[in-house]
Amino acid sequence: MHYDILFFVNSILLGVGLAMDAFSVSITNGIVEPDMKNSRRNLIAGTYAFFQFIMPVIGWIAVHTIIGYFNALEKFTPVIALILLLFIGIKMIVEAVKDRKSEATPDAGADTEVRAQAEAGSDNKSNVAVLTTRMLIIQGIATSIDALSVGVTFAEYDLVMALVASLIIAVVTYGICIVGLHIGRKVGERFSDKASIIGGCILIFIGLEIFFRGVIF
Repeated sequence: MHYDILFFVNSILLGVGLAMDAFSVSITNGIVEPDMKNSRRNLIAGTYAFFQFIMPVIGWIAVHTIIGYFNALEKFTPVIALILLLFIGIKMIVEAVKDRKSEATPDAGADTEVRAQAEAGSDNKSNVAVLTTRMLIIQGIATSIDALSVGVTFAEYDLVMALVASLIIAVVTYGICIVGLHIGRKVGERFSDKASIIGGCILIFIGLEIFFRGVIF
């Protein structure tokens, strides 16, 4: 194998295809946290890009070493993605519902000033569930785990070519996710009071879509 136009075109197209799940989740994160800073957007997109880079590399290594175990694991990737995204989505919805209930039933002993401050603080939070580092890593794994199978398509590449192709996929993923975060921010500004619930439902839908796509195809 050698570097040619087809190699780069194929890598870019793979990056676009593999980034679609991360793109959808990026939109969700933008909806949930519409006021996030640029540094945080870069962190989120960079995390997804990292996992989209590392998964094909792991797949390539597996193909050249423990191919039997890799083929067995590949069958379970849609289930793993479903479980991870269901976990995050349900957690977001449950926390949002709890926040709404706590706001609807304030402490009867609180005076007017304290209650007003609490209400003002809740308005600023807008029922947004903060994306923690752990949840971000789980999202990164869930949206990139199907990229393990791309290592099979890299079987004819040497290690350097596999790394270059994976890097192209990562760069494409990063760009697409940045766009997704900006799109989500626009939507989140309109639906900030229901952001976490909407985001949780979207993540559950994405998990189901990955699962059924893997089972059917």
